[in-house]
Amino acid sequence: MSREASKAQVLVARVAVGLMIAFVVAGVAWHGVSVENVRRMIHNVLERPFGPMTFRFVLQPVMAAIAAWRDGRQDAGSARVPYLWAMLTRPGTIGGRLHEGLLSTGRVIILGLVMDTIYQVLVFDTFHPAEAVLISLLLAFVPYLLLRGPFARLARWRAGAR
Repeated sequence: MSREASKAQVLVARVAVGLMIAFVVAGVAWHGVSVENVRRMIHNVLERPFGPMTFRFVLQPVMAAIAAWRDGRQDAGSARVPYLWAMLTRPGTIGGRLHEGLLSTGRVIILGLVMDTIYQVLVFDTFHPAEAVLISLLLAFVPYLLLRGPFARLARWRAGAR
């Protein structure tokens, strides 16, 4: 990212990563890792878009897309290699690029963790923390990962058309 990250952004990103690690550790400690648990998780993940609180399946990707648009425009302005392409073709840049993505999506990831925790308690009457991490990453970080490069290309195209 061409702009400096604020202390608040860094703190939010660290909290998001810390929460995800804590959730995964708690999930493994409470429920273990087994084929049955993996099947339950996949089933639950596939059922979520059709149950209560489906608005989060729109809200979180839209928020991630807004962050991807902002960062993609900055990439276009500084003529950087597209985000995902750089991570796939330049292994030395993965850590820095993931850090940029976490800085941009930290709040969305935390929101996803909170929303999925509420969803699980309301719908399942139980809590599977590792599932909350999976859902949060699928709804917040994956759209950012997939959209930042195309948004940078779109911004370059628009700048060239002017």
